[in-house]
Amino acid sequence: MTKDKIMNDVFDFIINTRKAFIRLIDGLTIEQLNKIPDGYNNNIIWNFGHIVVSTQTLCYFRTGIWPDASAVKFNEFYKKDTKPTYTVTKAEVAELKAIALKSIETIEADYIKGIFMNITPFLTATYGVQLNSIEEVLITTVGHDNVHYGYANAMKKYV
Repeated sequence: MTKDKIMNDVFDFIINTRKAFIRLIDGLTIEQLNKIPDGYNNNIIWNFGHIVVSTQTLCYFRTGIWPDASAVKFNEFYKKDTKPTYTVTKAEVAELKAIALKSIETIEADYIKGIFMNITPFLTATYGVQLNSIEEVLITTVGHDNVHYGYANAMKKYV
């Protein structure tokens, strides 16, 4: 299997996971999306917003492509170590869903263009594992997205 085929599969997997997450969101009310279930410190929409901003931040900021994360819309509300501080609106949910897919399409286009050929390796904040290539960052994204999809799916029964 070629590297191109593997990376096509990785991008497809990320998109398919995000589409599944969007289906989960679409089946809930705005009140359910915003509810923080007992025993949790965030909610379903925070988990979704978190994957949307994290992937962009990891791919562009943590790799040294961008000097900071200011170009990542909603980053301040959904980045690591944040929690819900306001009621998310239907309009914000719609925008997050659009960014969830569009941002991966943009990352894939930049990957094909070679934007990520020379990244600055970095340690993941959660596991302390060094990521040395964009391929490693994107494979980590697959796991990260699925962890948060799993949290949201678990929360669904409590909202």
